[in-house]
Amino acid sequence: MISTAEPGSAAGPQARFNLGYVWLISVVAALGGLLFGWDWVVIGGAKPFFEPFFNLAEIARQWSQNGLARALGLTTEATLSGWANSCALLGCLVGSLLAGGLSDKFGRKKLLIFAAFLFAVSSVLTGWAGSFNQFIAWRMLGGVAIGMASNLSPLYIAEVAPAHLRGRLVTLNQLTIVFGILAAQLLNLLVARKVEEGATAAMIAQSWNGQYGWRWMFTLVAAPSLLFFVCALFVPESPRWLVKSGQDSLARRVLARIGGDAYAGGEVGDIKQTIASEEVARVRLRDLLEPRMRRILLIGCALAVLQQWSGINVLFNYAENIFKNAGFGVNTILMFIVITGVVNMAFTFIALGTVDHWGRRSLMLFGCAGIAVSHLLIGLAYALKLKGIAVLVFALAAIGCYGMSLAPVTWVLISEIFPNRIRGTAISVAVSALWIACFILTYTFPILERGIGTGNTFWTYAAICAAGFVFIRAFVPETKGKSLEQIERELVD
Repeated sequence: MISTAEPGSAAGPQARFNLGYVWLISVVAALGGLLFGWDWVVIGGAKPFFEPFFNLAEIARQWSQNGLARALGLTTEATLSGWANSCALLGCLVGSLLAGGLSDKFGRKKLLIFAAFLFAVSSVLTGWAGSFNQFIAWRMLGGVAIGMASNLSPLYIAEVAPAHLRGRLVTLNQLTIVFGILAAQLLNLLVARKVEEGATAAMIAQSWNGQYGWRWMFTLVAAPSLLFFVCALFVPESPRWLVKSGQDSLARRVLARIGGDAYAGGEVGDIKQTIASEEVARVRLRDLLEPRMRRILLIGCALAVLQQWSGINVLFNYAENIFKNAGFGVNTILMFIVITGVVNMAFTFIALGTVDHWGRRSLMLFGCAGIAVSHLLIGLAYALKLKGIAVLVFALAAIGCYGMSLAPVTWVLISEIFPNRIRGTAISVAVSALWIACFILTYTFPILERGIGTGNTFWTYAAICAAGFVFIRAFVPETKGKSLEQIERELVD
């Protein structure tokens, strides 16, 4: 499929894009997002079954005699539940930190392939873990794969996408994330067999779900991982990384296939103007702290933290707790989890169609306001003891607002705002901030829920979203329709 560039696009009116090719390589890169979403959310459906299987109450009793466990606070069933659900985030942090420097040194493509391999291996090992400690170790390894994919997929797409399509194509990565989330939720529902209402933890532990069902929930991640691995072998390297590495002829070849010879020549020239080639191989963290770069890095990190502290991920990871406290049984909860995935996907399609028209900033402001109101209503439902269907409706409203704003657009902005020379490392730092924030959110939710109550916890998230609205209005620029080099000149100069 050949298409002329939109008027005013960075490529100029003469460029003719091979959109079929651009979408194909973007979809392959976005498979990393699919695995990210799938592996990230699968634990929510497995949680009611692997926790009784490992008998967290007994482990908590045993660990209460261990000095290190006491120092870390891992001596209650609630903290062990938080640890099981959040331990992968430590791997995510490691993966995101590794991805920046390694992708700058070895290229985006090789790291995408390696992340696919880690997804396949860790999913099988997690599914068939023989002990709680093994389960934790393999979840952390899977987290490394998630952390790498969360860096590399949007980074790669942003670097191959024409300016007028970049928002849509990077949002495609978020669409595959929510597709992965929904696929995991549906498979969890299909794999799990009905649990007798009122079943005790011991009964669940001895059931098929408790012995084998949760294992297959994790193991099935290996299938799309192998697909990603094979497909990633055939995509080209990022042309911007090739220019940074002094491989201009290969970069021209990739860009020519995307937009023709004239487009390739113009893009290579524009990229070279923003890159000091002799510095490419030795990007240092202190380079990010230069006065001109520090402000951009802080914006990227703040957006990453806001995306997590908006509180939406607790609706996925702790759906069992939230809906159980709202009065629903395990079977109904599994069905509701699927409904949240459907809503998430539907609203991500809205973002896909609007991010390059309405702009990044408008969607982010709308999302912060909508999520804040939804969280206020969830807290009010718990305060008034309405619970039941009211909690589901307000939770779906929050997920819908998130799905068309903070979820996809944060990744778009993070992939756009950093200069070419330091993009890989800077994205690594921003995504690392995201995973640290996600770990804090996920680990603290059970503690906050027991300490101040579910309603007050959601009111806390609402306050954070309100603060995020103010921050975005004051500091976040609009980037739609601009080339990466144009954004760099506007933000750095």
